[in-house]
Amino acid sequence: MGLKERITDDMKAAMRAGEKDRLATIRLVLAAVKQIEVDERITLDEARMLAVLDKMVKQRKESIAQFESGGRADLVAKEAAELAVIQAYLPAQLSDAELDALIAEAIASTGATTIKDMGKVMGVVKSKAAGRADMGAVGARIKQKLGG
Repeated sequence: MGLKERITDDMKAAMRAGEKDRLATIRLVLAAVKQIEVDERITLDEARMLAVLDKMVKQRKESIAQFESGGRADLVAKEAAELAVIQAYLPAQLSDAELDALIAEAIASTGATTIKDMGKVMGVVKSKAAGRADMGAVGARIKQKLGG
């Protein structure tokens, strides 16, 4: 079963169980996917689905930080609940050791030696770690390894 089918099935289950908050979050996910599909006249594959989910996770984390600084505990709780539902659809996150190994492999395969080669390395790592690592942190690690 694909990711989109799993999300759709979970939406139906949440409807039957009367889980209004979970249902609302799942509908947000499906709406974001549908928006891209309609705009680009395509059907999203698993990689693009993960990219959409990753973007939504990033948005929730940024919102939580903003609401915490503004002292809005009610909105922090709402965003955190949405974040938990969305993250359930992402694959397991890579450990630090797995991420370091992936970066080392990408550096070796691209022949990168300086910070100018960071884009090549980032492209390789991004394709292999999509949805399984925070790309901002990955970029910082690559920069560190290339001596930036």
